[in-house]
Amino acid sequence: MNLGAFSSGLLTGLREGVEAALIVAILLGYLVKTGNGRHVSRIWLGAGAAIATSLLVGIVLFQTVGGLQEPYEQIFEGITMLVAASVVTWMLFWMRRQAMSVKGDLQAAVDRALTAGGIWGLALLAFTAVIREGIETSLFLVGQADSADEGASSVLVGALVGLAMAVAIGYVFYRGTRRINLGSFFRWTGVGLIFIAAGLLSHAIHEFIEVGVVTVATQTAFDISGTLSHEDGIGMFLRALFGYTSTPEVITLVAWATYIVVVLALFLRPVRRPPAPVKAASSQPVRP
Repeated sequence: MNLGAFSSGLLTGLREGVEAALIVAILLGYLVKTGNGRHVSRIWLGAGAAIATSLLVGIVLFQTVGGLQEPYEQIFEGITMLVAASVVTWMLFWMRRQAMSVKGDLQAAVDRALTAGGIWGLALLAFTAVIREGIETSLFLVGQADSADEGASSVLVGALVGLAMAVAIGYVFYRGTRRINLGSFFRWTGVGLIFIAAGLLSHAIHEFIEVGVVTVATQTAFDISGTLSHEDGIGMFLRALFGYTSTPEVITLVAWATYIVVVLALFLRPVRRPPAPVKAASSQPVRP
């Protein structure tokens, strides 16, 4: 068991799984609260279809990468890692902006589906809400599995454990308890995913260097293999989790550091709340 790869998969499965679990919990809770509990099976159907589709996409991507020959394998791996890092980065900021309104938006969508009489629209609503998280998770896990080399199975096991924990958190949310500070949870797991995404970015560039696609600043920036090698011990753990290498190229090091500084600063900045609506002035005349 590669502990670093396991931890990387665990964090990804936990973070992305919680987002999907909360969506399902909100939909189920609202249906029950409004006396439409008989339609919950539609939500489960849509969510199940989204999970199955996401799993299929992940399997196809992983098998495709493994079946390619050099240098196409490295190129495809690099592209997969870049896409995974880009999608996760976009979703982190999307969730950051939408966190305060996502519950109301979902409930309004449920009302529209019920009012229109299209009960099967609930299944489609659940599918579209969950598939976004599922595809993102599949891309990210495939990218992590590719970068983990021999730790691909550990990434998968970690992701399954993280998803199981996410289901438990979703159930707690559904039951209406307030034991979990979701704001802090998403904030700190988001920070962890930023470091993982930075590792995928640098690893993707390394793959492109190996096949000659990137030829600028490819010299080794430093070599600390004697102090903290990425081939064993703590170094191997950090490599699987954050893409650490004891012999980084200049361009991979610059890309990694730039991504961390810029994205982390943007992600941790305070969220601007929308201004409260201004009440219209009274039209009644003012008495002297």
